[in-house]
Amino acid sequence: MKHLFTFLIFLGISSLLSGQNAARITGNLQSNGNFFITDTKIGATGTPQYDYQKFGAESWLNLNYSNWGFDMGLRFDMFNNSNLLNPNGSYTDEGIGRWFVRKKIDKFEVSGGYLYDQIGSGIIFRAYEERNLMIDNALYGVRAAYQFNDNWRLKAFTGRIKQQFSRYGTVVRGASIDGFWHPDSTKNFSIAPGAGVVGRTFDNPTVKYIADNVGLYLPQDLIGAQYNTYAATAYNTLNAGPFSWYIEGAYKTKDVMYDVNEQRTILNEKGEEEYIKGKLVNRDGYTVYTSLAWAKKGLGITLEGKRTKDFSFRVSPEQQLGIQGAINFLPPMAKQNTYRLTARFTPATQELGEQAVQLDVKYKLNKKLAFGVNFSDIQFLDGTELYREITPEFTWKRNRKLQVIGGLQVLHYNILVYQGKDSYVDAVTPYTEVLYKLTPRRSVRIEAQYLATEEEFGSWANALVEVGLAPHWLIYASDMYKVKHADPEKYPVDKVKFDGLHYPSLGVAYSRGANRYAIAYVKQVEGINCSGGICRYEPTFHGVRLNLNSSF
Repeated sequence: MKHLFTFLIFLGISSLLSGQNAARITGNLQSNGNFFITDTKIGATGTPQYDYQKFGAESWLNLNYSNWGFDMGLRFDMFNNSNLLNPNGSYTDEGIGRWFVRKKIDKFEVSGGYLYDQIGSGIIFRAYEERNLMIDNALYGVRAAYQFNDNWRLKAFTGRIKQQFSRYGTVVRGASIDGFWHPDSTKNFSIAPGAGVVGRTFDNPTVKYIADNVGLYLPQDLIGAQYNTYAATAYNTLNAGPFSWYIEGAYKTKDVMYDVNEQRTILNEKGEEEYIKGKLVNRDGYTVYTSLAWAKKGLGITLEGKRTKDFSFRVSPEQQLGIQGAINFLPPMAKQNTYRLTARFTPATQELGEQAVQLDVKYKLNKKLAFGVNFSDIQFLDGTELYREITPEFTWKRNRKLQVIGGLQVLHYNILVYQGKDSYVDAVTPYTEVLYKLTPRRSVRIEAQYLATEEEFGSWANALVEVGLAPHWLIYASDMYKVKHADPEKYPVDKVKFDGLHYPSLGVAYSRGANRYAIAYVKQVEGINCSGGICRYEPTFHGVRLNLNSSF
């Protein structure tokens, strides 16, 4: 049936293409290939790819077609010995990863298939894709929207969340209304209010999973449960002169979640009560998020705040600890660092409870010199420190040829909560980047960072040289070096096992038009890869990587 449906889609596209001058077809291809080289020295071993498969790949081929007021899309996904789904495992499968059809009829719009969408900032619902983290939680269902006028739009949807090439059994439905009000076109003032609601109904296997687990609990730990959970949100963006203020508040009714810190009572062999950590709970929750920005005459200030309590909203408590099965998205509250060492310790959003604040200030002194500072602080609701970072930075441009960026990251990171290691990491990381344009088409970029800490594996140094030969070539070489401990005998073996090791990378990329080809030899230490507060563990890598990106 699946193959028949795929065939019918292609047949429909082909028939529409025939003889239609107004037809438009676009697409893109992304392919990754990884050759694995076993290296016991750095821990690149012990997975199927290193032990015997030696190769892994992922590809996404996306086609979009528009004609007669219809928009249609089809995407083929392929995974061969891939470690994206499970960093220590191997995943092989292929098939239609996405298809959709959308039609607009006057003010009415209907869509069906695998849909990407969100309500507000995504706090109660966000269906999106993040390939680097193996996230593709599209809504497989239907959506209808009605545009009342230029300022007000209503939409509603229902369906199930995508799970690789299948769907989770849990049903999700929701609706939202979004507006815009501008009282006087001659004044810089507007508001954009909105509200939404989402309902989720557990399928029977999920309810059985909950019942089987709760059935083992002693009477004092019983939680009760229900099939349906609802979440509602209200939000607004206000623009007034140089000010912009976004605020959103959301509430979720009782929901069954897994809390790793909650204690559960058990009976030991003697019949005595003991306590262990980790149990299912059934609690309601809320999230409040706000962002206030002001910009004028070279000065920009952004202040964000968030408070979250028990706002994990997923298809099942079985999916509570991973990156799969999320229905919503909670905005991150830390600087999105891009340098290799400043991004080494990145905080994952704590869905069951955190309070956070972030301040970002940028000031342009003149055409040559600009300063900035970012401060973020994240805590549990009881005040336990999770993450604190302060990063002052400057950018200096001597002329059109030379640009220098420099900064200092001061970090306090609860690695016990985020990675299950030790307790805290205190690190200081100075960094710099120099870009020099030899000619309008020739440039050299140099990066250097030094992460100083006594925790985890200790201190690191990283350097990169990148040569750009526009419009086609980009060549780079980098090395991440594990600085030796002054007295290794004073430290546990796991902290000094990488002492003195180099992690070099050498790569070249070629671009022509909308096509980009890249090949690189890479050695990479284990760590956490994050995007937008969603994080996954990446094991040590040693090998060759191939990348192809093409648009047409």
